Amino acid sequence: MARVRYGARTEKEIAATRTAGARLPDIWSTGVVAVWETDPDAVAAVLPPPLKPTGSPLVRVTVSKVGLPGPPLGAGSFAVAAAHGAVEGWYPLVMPMTQERALTGGREVFGEPKKLGEVTVERDGSGLRAALARHGIAFVEVRGTVDSELPLPEPARRTDFYFKFLPAVDGSGLDTGPVLVHCVRREKVRRLERVTGEVVLRESAYDPVADLPVLRLREITLGEKTSDQSGRVVERVDARALLPYVHQRYDDPLQLLDAPPEGGS
Repeated sequence: MARVRYGARTEKEIAATRTAGARLPDIWSTGVVAVWETDPDAVAAVLPPPLKPTGSPLVRVTVSKVGLPGPPLGAGSFAVAAAHGAVEGWYPLVMPMTQERALTGGREVFGEPKKLGEVTVERDGSGLRAALARHGIAFVEVRGTVDSELPLPEPARRTDFYFKFLPAVDGSGLDTGPVLVHCVRREKVRRLERVTGEVVLRESAYDPVADLPVLRLREITLGEKTSDQSGRVVERVDARALLPYVHQRYDDPLQLLDAPPEGGS
């Protein structure tokens, strides 16, 4: 019988897949990073326990094009500063990706809040535009002018916090106990430029990032970087405490009933 590719893989084939994955070369991305100060109460409101706010109510947005073999990957993240005990890092609320293959590993292995979307990074001379869009709405747009080159930072580590869980089959609660994941990224930068510009947040029922307004823009940069990541489960969390935040992960039709804050656009 000819090989049936949906059939079971041998131990040798499984081991070869792991080995090949461990030998991937550096993959470089070109991306925009914007950091701003926002409403501290809004940051506190989006953090599931046991995460807590840090001393600075910051938002960090990244919009990148990743140079993978084949069609380039568009990858984005909208995250708030958070702390788990003594560890400070970022808690992403939404991570738009342009390809299905980027969703699978991130969501199923690490618990990342990845969703299919549109990711744009465009440079025309010194002019720059970057955007994250879903459902026809560019809910984050960064635009400005590239001013000058910046000194290259030393290689750095960054921690992201994720909750890994599965909704219950019967629609009530979760099927298994959720866990908190620390994902550590080690980043190297080979080019970095300063951008003078602005961040525009647009109202979107499924991606309500406008609730975390730009009160004071810290910086916008354009850079080329590569990174690797490793994750570990650090704590099992209370499913009842996490349930009120599960809609962050999925496009819940009931979100259409959520009105923006009073006075919002």
